[in-house]
Amino acid sequence: MARKRSRRKKAAKKYYVLKKGKQIHIFTGRSPRQAALKAATRGFKDIRLRERGRRNKDGTYTIHIFKGSVKVVKAPENRPDWLPAKVKKPVVRKIGIERVRKI
Repeated sequence: MARKRSRRKKAAKKYYVLKKGKQIHIFTGRSPRQAALKAATRGFKDIRLRERGRRNKDGTYTIHIFKGSVKVVKAPENRPDWLPAKVKKPVVRKIGIERVRKI
């Protein structure tokens, strides 16, 4: 008798907000780390992400804090012709989380 395989549901895509001064940047990802990697690729060093449209039960917002950088590495051997020989590789490290009442 064949066993039924259960498929694991993927997490929904979430939107994370990064504020720099008066500018607002929105990064998407299934997790805060994935959004932080996208932010690091675009040159952000101190990354503080808040999930858009979500508040904790006690009325606070969770801010995910990361340190980011970009390494320039060699592209893989099987790269397409249009891809340059060196590519950017983001690196992020989670510092912690912070809970705030007001954004």
